[in-house]
Amino acid sequence: MTRRIHAQALILASVFSIAPAFAQTSVIDCGKLLDVKTGAWRENVSITVENKVIKSIGPIQAAQAGQTHIDLRNYACLPGLIDMHVHLTDETKPQVEQFRAALTLDPADIAFRSIKLAERTLMAGFTTVRDLGAGDGLNISLKRAIDNGDVLGPRMFTAGKSIATTGGHADPSNGINKKLRASLGKPGPENGVINGIESAREAIRSRYQEGADLIKITATAGVLSQASSGDNTQFSDEELQAIISTAKDYGFRVAAHAHGNEGIKRALRAGIDSIEHGTYMDDEAIELFKKKGAWYVPTISAGKFVADKAKINDYYSPLVQPKAAAIGPRIQSTFARAYKAGVKIAFGTDAGVFPHGDNAKEFAYMVEAGMSPLAAIRSATLSAAELLNQSQRLGSIEPGFAADLIAVKGDPLKDVKVLEQVQFVMKDGKVAKKLP
Repeated sequence: MTRRIHAQALILASVFSIAPAFAQTSVIDCGKLLDVKTGAWRENVSITVENKVIKSIGPIQAAQAGQTHIDLRNYACLPGLIDMHVHLTDETKPQVEQFRAALTLDPADIAFRSIKLAERTLMAGFTTVRDLGAGDGLNISLKRAIDNGDVLGPRMFTAGKSIATTGGHADPSNGINKKLRASLGKPGPENGVINGIESAREAIRSRYQEGADLIKITATAGVLSQASSGDNTQFSDEELQAIISTAKDYGFRVAAHAHGNEGIKRALRAGIDSIEHGTYMDDEAIELFKKKGAWYVPTISAGKFVADKAKINDYYSPLVQPKAAAIGPRIQSTFARAYKAGVKIAFGTDAGVFPHGDNAKEFAYMVEAGMSPLAAIRSATLSAAELLNQSQRLGSIEPGFAADLIAVKGDPLKDVKVLEQVQFVMKDGKVAKKLP
């Protein structure tokens, strides 16, 4: 009996080892396909997709039996877009609603609400995002749900919990009274709050433990935290060096939220990979960007949104309103200076500060500030993929790359606002948004 079972097992193993794996093949016919590397349109091409990956690109031909055929001959096709700064587990609310949510919602409530935000982002044509901070492991759990096919959303690279100093931007105990703060306990490295070199290292290791893909720190104060300053420096040089050296030991890249000039320069000197917002950077900071090869992720959309909402009474708290009014309007002009000076730019919006799904409005703001439409598109494809360390599989439509593509009506190289009306979305070879 034992020999018979063993023989049957060998036969089954042999059958499965030589049986060809079932391959799902799709052929997408594009009227125009943007080669983001050359900046040229390719006319009337077919993209063959197999097992989530682009297999080949060539002239349009008749689809063969067993292939799924998708007709986009009346559309312009581009790579799936990448937003390098989102917060998929939350979305802007007036202060009263924000405080009520903080007091009444459990993490599970927030998790369920995030499902529609992820779907909305994907439907807008963003097939990949970098989520830069959420509590309770929510962004990591959302990523897993998307990867498992349980939730419809973009591919996520997550920072887990942002790392702050006590009282700094991203300290979860900010803005609550002493009694409640005492009942919750003082947050530490596990909760993303550090003070000193050893706790800085522990916070990185905690992010590794929770399954983060990268590290996000809040190098300066911020707009929406319940604290008086929007730009003061919040990490010492020694803490920054400990964070970045430990992060590199674990294979992490590090992004720094930073508005204030001194905090920007400290982070750049320490070897940060990207600066988010960068509002008050001066000429010295710009030169440091170039010298260090760091990336700038501008988030103009968030700046414009908070500046507009600061004009509405009681939308923000008395602590937040003046910061939003002062910082928000500056980001677009900072972006213009940095781009003109040759700083490397990766597309990022800070969606969550404004409604998810409006991410593509950032393109028009970038073009308005002096960037060409092609350069803006490259910032959300090739450049974003490079910052993610994913240049060999994301950011372009070519053989061997993930089958992420979108289709629009019109020519975004002539009118970049066309990207605000994405008609078709494919992610990993699966259609997420069908033609209307």
